[in-house]
Amino acid sequence: MKFDSNHNPYLTQRKPVYGTKGMIATSQPLAAEAGLEVLQKGGNAVDAAIATAAALTVVEPTSNGIGGDAFAIVWIDGKMHGLNSSGYAPKSISIDAVQALGHNEMPPDGFIPITVPGAPAAWANLSSRFGKLTLKQCLAPAVTYATDGYPLSPVLAENWALAYMHFCKTATAPEYKAWFDTFAPKKTSPPKVGEIWNSPAHAETLLEIAETNAESFYRGRLANTISNHITKLGGFLTKADLEEYTPQWAEPISANYRGYDVWEMPPNGQGLVALIALNIFNEFDIANASFENSCHMAFEAMKLAFTAGKEFITDPNYMTVSVEELLSKEYAQKLRNKITDTALEPAPINPNSGGTVYLCTADKDGNMVSFIQSNYMGFGSGIVIPGTGISMHNRGADFSLDPKHANALAPQKKTYHTIIPGFLTKDGVPIGPFGVMGGYMQPQGHMQVIINTVDYNLNPQAALDCPRWQWIEGKNFEVESAFCEDVRESLIKRGHKVTSSERTGKFGRGQIIWRDTASGVLCGGTESRCDGHIAVW
Repeated sequence: MKFDSNHNPYLTQRKPVYGTKGMIATSQPLAAEAGLEVLQKGGNAVDAAIATAAALTVVEPTSNGIGGDAFAIVWIDGKMHGLNSSGYAPKSISIDAVQALGHNEMPPDGFIPITVPGAPAAWANLSSRFGKLTLKQCLAPAVTYATDGYPLSPVLAENWALAYMHFCKTATAPEYKAWFDTFAPKKTSPPKVGEIWNSPAHAETLLEIAETNAESFYRGRLANTISNHITKLGGFLTKADLEEYTPQWAEPISANYRGYDVWEMPPNGQGLVALIALNIFNEFDIANASFENSCHMAFEAMKLAFTAGKEFITDPNYMTVSVEELLSKEYAQKLRNKITDTALEPAPINPNSGGTVYLCTADKDGNMVSFIQSNYMGFGSGIVIPGTGISMHNRGADFSLDPKHANALAPQKKTYHTIIPGFLTKDGVPIGPFGVMGGYMQPQGHMQVIINTVDYNLNPQAALDCPRWQWIEGKNFEVESAFCEDVRESLIKRGHKVTSSERTGKFGRGQIIWRDTASGVLCGGTESRCDGHIAVW
């Protein structure tokens, strides 16, 4: 990587972590340790992923919850599987119904953007199909954290405070009272770093999900509680919407990047954007290019890929262009031909912020899981189901109210989804899971991590710690403050509008586990931009 001799290209001096019997990497230490606990009790990588995911709903509620969605890529017994556990819009919602409530676009808060949550169904389906332990055993650590409480970590406390300030300004209606009762029990302030927070109601809900294999959440007592409360608020989600929901097993899609196969979930997720960008960038001779020129080409590839993604990606039943066409070499070349030496102006897109957790796991038998779970935009909709600890997501906020748009709101339709797990293989052999959470930063983070790994031969920790860039809209990019200033100035001269930001949290939070194909040794990296942790055995 061609940086100035006086420039430190890394955000930290953290080293990668190695192990053999198992590894869990995620954004919260307690959640990673929950996964390790399950591994040590005889579970496999899938059990560990479920345990970690459930624990994250407790120990990082600022980014995910029981009322959110999930996606997973699972490598088990020598085969890859994909799970799309994102929910669809309620049967009773429509563009006309939302507009009748006075909205010209989907609101981010309240009952309107709530779609069917898929996370509990993901845990249950993964456990039933691939787990070695019971769902109750996997959720036990999360139940303990919710019952006994835990001290807030630094980045968690910071994000909690930001969410509290946001809801103090925007969530003044009575329907938000349960959020404040649950997440700001002091009434005048959120919990602070080092302070103990617990949620016994959350614990009871997790236990009920575990004991019923999530049936209560979709077809039982919890489903009644959720639907009755949403109906009371005047919302659209009903018990029928929950009853009819099932996750979808789907074949992951891939693009070959310099001999490695990069895997993503197919639409409605935006993993396709990362693959299109890598297809465009694949023909670029990075080995003989300056770092400034490499950044320029990557910037342009990402803008073109995102423009295509936002135009076409939605529920696959509504897509007008096939995934195969969008991943074709011909399409990549068509987009590549648009790139010149100066910054281009793409179609206008203004990405939203995100709120997501990512985790990856591996066990001694070579099984690995790439798992992502989200409430979106932090805590989600701000609607908490009283007495349950269930914080409902706001995934429907990404729907368009333009009936001509590919992602137009429609009953039982899945929206364009930002959360994407990634996986890397070579010649059919698994290298491992990776992911970078954070709204529309995610495919950008995936692209940068893969370039750092494949082109620059960086270990997982170094690949994550490299300063990142993010396309905002038009010709506007932000780079982290550690990004080389000379390169930033050169990119500006090419027509890019590049500003530096001190807020590292805006640039995603990732985890990586690679497995050495010869020795089976696991090597992991965790995010320096959050309270990241690797539990290893």
